[in-house]
Amino acid sequence: MQRFAWGLLLGLILAGSGWADAPDKSLRPVPSPLGIAQPAAIDAPQVRGAAATPLHVQAMALSGRGAAGPGSSPRPQERPVLRISGSSEPPRKTRQAEPAPSAQPVIMALVQVPRPEPRPRLSAGGSSGGPITEKIEPVAAVRILPGKSAVVGKKGSVCGDPSIKGETLAPITSRVRGCGIKDPVRITSVDGVALSHAAVINCDTARALKTWVRKGLKPAFGRKDVVGLQVAASYACRPRNNVKGAKISEHGRGNAIDIAAIMLADGRRVVVAEDWRRSAGKPMRKAYRAACGPFNTTLGPESDRYHRDHLHFDIASQRGGAYCR
Repeated sequence: MQRFAWGLLLGLILAGSGWADAPDKSLRPVPSPLGIAQPAAIDAPQVRGAAATPLHVQAMALSGRGAAGPGSSPRPQERPVLRISGSSEPPRKTRQAEPAPSAQPVIMALVQVPRPEPRPRLSAGGSSGGPITEKIEPVAAVRILPGKSAVVGKKGSVCGDPSIKGETLAPITSRVRGCGIKDPVRITSVDGVALSHAAVINCDTARALKTWVRKGLKPAFGRKDVVGLQVAASYACRPRNNVKGAKISEHGRGNAIDIAAIMLADGRRVVVAEDWRRSAGKPMRKAYRAACGPFNTTLGPESDRYHRDHLHFDIASQRGGAYCR
């Protein structure tokens, strides 16, 4: 019993000597790297002025002086192990805090997003691969003019007559009183006879021209000899014979057409100004006389000095009947 009491007393004495070796203060954790101000240790010297502000602490943390850089959290240091005097157990090794990496700027790499691949091109048959092949199909010609649209017929015929080829036009208006055509057409050929350039007239004049070509011109030269007509004038808003102050010409109404020459199948040309009084002009004079009837007015080289080089035909109504000179 006495031995137990002495042993207990000896253990208390040894424990007291070990407690004397313990540190007086516990270690506090290192300030947070996020810039939040932590209370200073009791034993740390007090800093006066702006250095003690949270901004100073945050600046020191970001610069890497005395604190860990962004992205790393320092571990608290372990307390030293208390060692009792006279104990045979070896002291434990104290693990030191790992050095904090210095603050480094964060570099973000730009990642290039690949573009989607284009869809495969389809050929005319609908299969993928290969270039697109376009198939062009013929369509009816369409001509758009001011006022209204004009569409060429299936065979290019106008005025309701398959033998009159051309196209319809928008109404022609003019500031000059008496000029203009309500339903104009542009004629390119009549009864198989081509015009040197398209003539702008009305349908009544076009039908009269077709009648003269079929019943007067072709019989005079031969059915297969005439292939073309050289047009000297068609629609034109002007006075008669271009004389200032005269009445508006029938050309200004689309009622007239002038012919300067006749083209034959063998390449010859019968010209009004040159062949009217020659033997080559005999069939032309015969054809000219046949025009009186289909046209209400016919004027030629023997009429006046204004028509020495062409034949004038128009459908103007005359009080005393047809005017043929």
